[in-house]
Order: sequence, then C-alpha cells, then structure tokens
Amino acid sequence: MTSTPPAGGDSGGSGPGLGLTGFVRSDPAPSAPLPTPDEEGQLRRAVELLAGRRLAILTGAGLSTDSGIPDYRGPEAPPRNPMTYQEFVGDPELRRRYWARNHVGWHHLRQAAPNAGHAAVARLERRGLTTGLITQNVDRLHTDAGSALTVDLHGRFDRVMCLECKTRYSRQTISRLLEDLNPGFLERTRLDADIAPDADADVADTEDFVVADCPVCGGMLKPDFVYFGENVPRDRVAAAFAMLNAADALLVAGSSLTVMSGLRFVKHAHKTGKPVVIINRGPTRGDDLADLKIEAGVATALEYLAAELPDLSRDAGGPQQG
Repeated sequence: MTSTPPAGGDSGGSGPGLGLTGFVRSDPAPSAPLPTPDEEGQLRRAVELLAGRRLAILTGAGLSTDSGIPDYRGPEAPPRNPMTYQEFVGDPELRRRYWARNHVGWHHLRQAAPNAGHAAVARLERRGLTTGLITQNVDRLHTDAGSALTVDLHGRFDRVMCLECKTRYSRQTISRLLEDLNPGFLERTRLDADIAPDADADVADTEDFVVADCPVCGGMLKPDFVYFGENVPRDRVAAAFAMLNAADALLVAGSSLTVMSGLRFVKHAHKTGKPVVIINRGPTRGDDLADLKIEAGVATALEYLAAELPDLSRDAGGPQQG
C-alpha cells in the first residue's frame, strides 16, 4: 500500500489547500505489559541474535491493535472483503459506498494514538540501531510516534490523491468537502461492526452519499494508499530494499506476511544471509525463513528489545547515541 517524509515535513504535493504536514505527539504512549517468562526467554535469544547489528524493521497491522485498530488477519480478526483497485475505479456505486464508509471510518481512526510498540521503534531509530522502517500500515502512527526514516509501503490513510492531475490533499481537507456535500451524514450514521485498518467502516446506508471530485480538475479522488490489485510504486519498493540492503538483520513485527509486498523482504534477507526475527501471534508465511520466530505481544516484544539491545560499537559502524 507511500514514502513518508520526516514528521512535520511536506509530502511534496502541489495545489491549493493541501495541508500535508505531520506532527509528533507529545504525550507518551503507555508501557506495554511485561513479557511472560516464556516470552522473555524467546526475547533474550532475539537480543543475542540481533546485538551488534543494525536492523531494518518491517511492521504490519498487528502492531496497531493496541492502539484500537483491528488487524486484517489476526487470530480474532473478522472476515473482510477489501475493496480492489479495479472495483474502485470501475464501479461508481461501489466507489460511492466506499467513500461513505471511509468518511465514517476516518473520523474514528484518526483519533488513534501510538502505542508502546510504535514508541519503541522510534527509540531504536533515535539510538542509531536501525537503517529504517518499512511499514505495511496506513495509519500514520509511526510518524506520530517520532519515526522519521520511514517508508509507508502501502501509503497513508490521512492523504488523498487525484488519479487525473495527481494533486494530493490532506484527508482532513477532503473530509470537510464531504461534510459540505453530505450535511448530517456523520451524525445520523450508525456503525454496524468494526472498522478495518484502512478506515473502511461497516455502514449500511450509503445510497444517497455524494462523492467529492478533485477541486483542481474535477477528476476522481482516491485515498492515497494501495488497494488490493494495485502495485506498490517502484520508488517505494526501491527505498525499502535500500534500507534492507544497508542493514545487518531484518526484524518483522506484527505482520502475517500474507501478501508478497511484505514477504519479499523476508525472502531477500534470507537469500542474502541476513538474520530474520519475526514477532507475531500466530503463523506467518515467513516462519520457515526466520532464524527466530517469537510468539508474543508485539508492543511487549519491541519495548523489551528497545530496552535490552546494546548500543552499536564504533567497529560495527553504528553511531554512538543514548
């Protein structure tokens, strides 16, 4: 599903009223639960394996569940039928339905705050222990937590782009436009079930919803993340592989690796002899390629690693940071 600028930066889009600046939350995330004795044993092995190595980190939806965002494929995740790119661009009725659901879902999910796992990833970066972060999530919580060296592989749900003129807008700008076109819709809409990680809310009554067109050219607007059936932009993939190639090991956190967009990084690390550590409750498609698979809460595990991994020595090429 796009490359993220450092927090507080602009996306580089052009056009009026974009408002694409990010921010870093000042309120600290609450600590994660302590690991159980069994989990701590697994995490000690991870520290032994990863100590002295710079890490590329790949994260998935399992990291954001502690922020109240359901995942797609976790043990308790409900069945979902995500919108495909072909459906979105080819069927006006399905597009109307999607925008109505997304309008509701975004207003709920934009309140989500980074959890201890996001904070731990940002701390690893600040200490110079990472070459960068590749996230499959579109919830922008890594940026909110302070991570700057980030590739948002699948895009971000707080941005919208025009498929015709390529103008990019903040999601808040388009939300205001949708509210003007659909007065009272949010107030009278009832959620029928959970909201998916891409802000797709289960809303039944979408028949009269009015979809917004691009204010610049009148073209089709689309949330700026990758849909099923759509390719990840090449520059994003290249940036992610550059992070991995510069690293000494790959740490995967909260991804089932079901889609190839994430699994390919595990395959590449394994092929090039880089140790792979996977943290995820439940099986992943990369388990057979991992040097260590850890069954533990993602935030718990990341917080432990951020506390226990030693600084890199100068001989290892890592900067000396506290």
